[in-house]
Amino acid sequence: MSIFFREQLYRTDAVMAKLKTYPVTICGAGALGGNLTENLARAGFGRLKVIDCDRIEERNLSTQPYYRSDIGAFKAKILANQLYRAIGTKVEAETKELTASNADRLLKDSQAIVDLFDNSTSRQVVTAYAAQSGIACLHAGLSSDFAEVIWNEVYRVPSDANDDICDYPLARNLVLLTVAVACEAIVSFVATGERRSFTLTLKDLAVRSLLL
Repeated sequence: MSIFFREQLYRTDAVMAKLKTYPVTICGAGALGGNLTENLARAGFGRLKVIDCDRIEERNLSTQPYYRSDIGAFKAKILANQLYRAIGTKVEAETKELTASNADRLLKDSQAIVDLFDNSTSRQVVTAYAAQSGIACLHAGLSSDFAEVIWNEVYRVPSDANDDICDYPLARNLVLLTVAVACEAIVSFVATGERRSFTLTLKDLAVRSLLL
């Protein structure tokens, strides 16, 4: 029986075949990126790349899919190793910082890019490259009890400066809710071509379509 048997019953054979061969690059392997990469792999995506130059810290463990024994290691490499051991999916891991000078090399083979970086400088690189290349790009971000999942055409980088704060309130449930919505938006895009954007709030457990 296939690892993806139950997913296949829900999605259909045709959709699962698309997911298996569709190249997706995930930018960031933190709370959103780490969990989303795992969700996509377990949903049947077979051509995943994850880009993240950060190493695992103790404070990451409550919201990110890593273990105490992983502290100090590169997030992208640990994530790739874990998913290969778990389900046999080979995830390409890049432990380089994504910049304007290497964006084309790291992103050009993607059919979809997912921006989950935690800083405006890196988000700007992804946003600009997606607009210039025409590659579909989905952005997801968090702030307090609010999250958004938005396609590149209407996305705006939160700040023009590198002024993002690393230590901010973050509930695991908001992370997982956002990851589930982003994953479904990506699956829907691959299956139908539709680009669905959403906003989410944790306190009232509301997920709303963003009408474009």
